[in-house]
Amino acid sequence: MPVPKSEFDDLRSLSFRDPEEVLDPDEMYSVYEIARLFQGLDPGQELDPETEAILLDWTIPWIVGNAESFVFAEPQSDEEPGLYGLDAE
Repeated sequence: MPVPKSEFDDLRSLSFRDPEEVLDPDEMYSVYEIARLFQGLDPGQELDPETEAILLDWTIPWIVGNAESFVFAEPQSDEEPGLYGLDAE
């Protein structure tokens, strides 16, 4: 249900960091690792499934919106996710 803005004391502008601020240019990452890094977490940190789903909800549109900054690689096996990294060009 919508909530009136007047019920909040602190409304802030939405801002996202650039991919170059989040990722190491020499590394490739799974979307799960990017989601953690995007939130300032360690890329290997364990998360409960609900939290991970919320992080992915923010991260996937961020990746798509910054697609020109990324390259990707096919997974090394069918059991692993694809990997994303910064476009060096």
